[in-house]
Amino acid sequence: MALTLRLWRSLPLGRSAARALRLPTGAAGSRGQCVPWPLRGSEVMGNTGAFKRSLLISALSYLGFETYQVLFQSSVVHATAKVTRVEEILEQADYLYESGETEKLYQLLTQYKESEDAELLWRLARASRDIAQLSGTSEEEKKLLVYEALEYAKRALEKNESSFAAHKWYAICISDVGDYEGIKAKIANAYIIKEHFEKAIELNPKDATSIHLMGIWCYTFAEMPWYQRRIAKMLFAAPPSSTYEEALGYFHRAEQVDPNFYSKNLLLLGKTYLKLHNKKLAAFWLTKAKDYPAHTEEDKQMPYIEHRRIILTYKSAECLNTIIITII
Repeated sequence: MALTLRLWRSLPLGRSAARALRLPTGAAGSRGQCVPWPLRGSEVMGNTGAFKRSLLISALSYLGFETYQVLFQSSVVHATAKVTRVEEILEQADYLYESGETEKLYQLLTQYKESEDAELLWRLARASRDIAQLSGTSEEEKKLLVYEALEYAKRALEKNESSFAAHKWYAICISDVGDYEGIKAKIANAYIIKEHFEKAIELNPKDATSIHLMGIWCYTFAEMPWYQRRIAKMLFAAPPSSTYEEALGYFHRAEQVDPNFYSKNLLLLGKTYLKLHNKKLAAFWLTKAKDYPAHTEEDKQMPYIEHRRIILTYKSAECLNTIIITII
């Protein structure tokens, strides 16, 4: 703006200031031929008002363009720095997750709970749920964390509906909340859970965990107790249902995508074959589950306890039937 003022003050005000700037005589010949424009000082300065306005507009345009460039470059730098920062946080979060540092991971991500980034939010949902699963977490804290995880997962999905992980963790968190809301809510939520697991698989067919969780959904409704089936029929015209064969298909598909990725997938393959009365394949998968090293807190809890039961039975078993009777 200072440059504009200097330009404005340097322009002399002559008697012809009100006249419009005109082209010199002969600017265009009768035959349409162009000739040079010998602009003399008196002709330019004789049209001071128009010339002054022209220079002012030019100066403002230049300054506006310069300002735009500065602001644009600044915003690009800021956006790039922001993206880089998020990438660094995600990298650190994934390292802590792979290292089994559940509490440190939760502490890191809760600093960014107001984030608008879906990748951060679904990881925070997962971390909240993992803290809830720790043996040292009280029942009251667990409930709070479960609902907290659902809120983060919901926000992640709102921010990016194309994120398979957001769909997966939203479904997981809805399932967890169902434990506190009764059988009616749990059955009603089953449809939503299935829909989001299927969407997660559609978005990423190579994610073994989503496929495994769809298998659990099928297994759960295949073994639903008779009284729950009766309640479901009373509450819903078409209650959710599935078969052990469907569950088995998903567990095998998960194993094909990522062999030995999860102890519970091996365990459920064995248990599903037990349900289908295939003793030979049940023993094969249960033995693989028994030998699987415990990496996560979940490995150390229910699946691993069942592994140890299998170990004790397997060592003392004289035949395969002993294992099957004990597991059932």
